Amino acid sequence: MLYGRNILVGISGSIAAYKSAFLIRLLVKAGANVKVIMTPAAKDFITPLTLSTLSKNTVYSEFSKPDGSWVNHVDLALWADDIIIAPASANTIAKMAHGLSDNLLMAVYLSAKCTVCVAPAMDLDMYKHPSTKENFKKLAAFGVKVIPPGTGELASGLLGEGRMAEPEDIIRFIDEQKLLLHKKKVLVTAGPTYEAIDPVRFIGNHSSGKMGFAIAEEFAKNGADVTLVTGPVALQQQHPTIKRIDVTSADEMFKACTTNFKNKDIVVMAAAVADYKPLVVAKQKIKKASETFTIPLSRNKDILMELGKMKSNKQILVGFALETENELANAKEKMKKKNLDIIVLNSLQDKGAGFKNDTNKITLIDKYNKTTTFELKSKTEVAKDIVQKIIFLQAHNHA
Repeated sequence: MLYGRNILVGISGSIAAYKSAFLIRLLVKAGANVKVIMTPAAKDFITPLTLSTLSKNTVYSEFSKPDGSWVNHVDLALWADDIIIAPASANTIAKMAHGLSDNLLMAVYLSAKCTVCVAPAMDLDMYKHPSTKENFKKLAAFGVKVIPPGTGELASGLLGEGRMAEPEDIIRFIDEQKLLLHKKKVLVTAGPTYEAIDPVRFIGNHSSGKMGFAIAEEFAKNGADVTLVTGPVALQQQHPTIKRIDVTSADEMFKACTTNFKNKDIVVMAAAVADYKPLVVAKQKIKKASETFTIPLSRNKDILMELGKMKSNKQILVGFALETENELANAKEKMKKKNLDIIVLNSLQDKGAGFKNDTNKITLIDKYNKTTTFELKSKTEVAKDIVQKIIFLQAHNHA
């Protein structure tokens, strides 16, 4: 479940800092992207060079880099999917509990919007002091998760209290966290469809599949069980748990979606499905003859409409609308007509949005008529916005 996640490891001043090297190695081995922030005191116990080598990234400690440029603590906080502070000294825990920001790690913590976990490391007397216990209560109230010592011999009884959890136990704790999408079954469609004219030619569009693939990756990274139905694209999924179904035509995508829809919790239809197909597909290549050539077309099945009819109250169905005029009104009408929970509006009027680009600019409209417009972002970041909106709606539906 850690594959592809951006994990920021914070290291404070403690003799247990040597364990962080093993933790970082295990995170990288699990496929996570790891960045490290050290407090100034942490460098008394382990070198930045060791951690930089293991994480394959620059290690941060100060607000400025050696060349004088600024280290943006907000960017680091927003980059992270998880922050793990291990070891977390009594001093660092106290600062977190009281909102102090006298070093880079604390500034990043106070800017974070992701899950934050701490693995305490201190002697038994400090651990049992009433002020430390009070600080733990405050962290819990803030949503910070405290990683307990493991269940090994050294972690049992009094020997375990205050002792930093072993790296393997920290990995297990993070991996077993009940993510909002953990074990949720998700269906995502991506790419174009090709509608054959003859054995050589087809009707298609410029969809690259990048948006749909980014959404599938974001779901998988958040613990969902993802099935990706994709039209003809040159892309390869990265997350090892994504189940891929390749199709070519709209009819094939219709069959794949309707077959896999019933047991899904969330369905995101990001594919650009052709509205029409040739009425008759020539068995041989059509030769050039007259100056003009007409192809009779028949309408493809409306996959989104059909899924909207099949949808239960427990399912979330998300559609896309690519518009060139009256964008908002057309998107809202489509959402209502097709029984959607969310519609993602793209406008071809926006520079950098739409087909083939690595960026996109979207407006999200939900069934409660809440409309949110985002700035131009990479499709990876747009996927995060879409998935976060789905998580929010899911929580609202179950409230």
